[in-house]
Amino acid sequence: LIRTWVARFCHGRCINNVTFPRSDLYMKQIDEGEIIGRVLAGDREAFADLVDAYKGPVFRLAFRMTGNSRDADDLTQEIFLRAFQSLGRFRPGERFFPWLYTVGLNVIRNHLRKGKALPEDGSATGAPEVTDPRGDPADAVLYGERSRRIQAYLLSLPPTVRETLVLRFYEGMSFEDIAAMTGDSLSGAKMKAYRGLEKIRVMMEQDGFPDDES
Repeated sequence: LIRTWVARFCHGRCINNVTFPRSDLYMKQIDEGEIIGRVLAGDREAFADLVDAYKGPVFRLAFRMTGNSRDADDLTQEIFLRAFQSLGRFRPGERFFPWLYTVGLNVIRNHLRKGKALPEDGSATGAPEVTDPRGDPADAVLYGERSRRIQAYLLSLPPTVRETLVLRFYEGMSFEDIAAMTGDSLSGAKMKAYRGLEKIRVMMEQDGFPDDES
């Protein structure tokens, strides 16, 4: 019943017309504490406000980690279901978004451990259209190609390195927050990011793809 309820608010609204803005620009300004209090007091419908505010960033995390929009859509629903079931363990005063991302990472890690095959060519499947805010058609083509290449490179990295890069460079999170969410030390999180970027740089050079916008 709970799964059906979560899916009603999430399914069909997670992957349609998705672009990839930074999370801090995307999320609505909501009173998380007030909403969580209402949910814990028995108003389950209030959880829809949290789903609506964070479904985009959560889907983006799942998509960047799996490269498959169908898997990302399913995982987004599973993440919100787990968050709903675990909400009683949320500590008052804690920031909700990093907590939700920690729940999300655990769900995604379990999914990846099941050995679900990535696309054979390492590229994303069913990917949402990525748009360049500059609006120039020629630039948009290049931007889209760069995005597809970077996604393919991300999928070739170990999941623990991939998640660090996604959290840092797509979600704009601090290394302190990343370390807290992933269980790494601060220096360990920074090292994973450095090594991941270096591997991507090498792959770009091997493909003859420039690493800047020129």
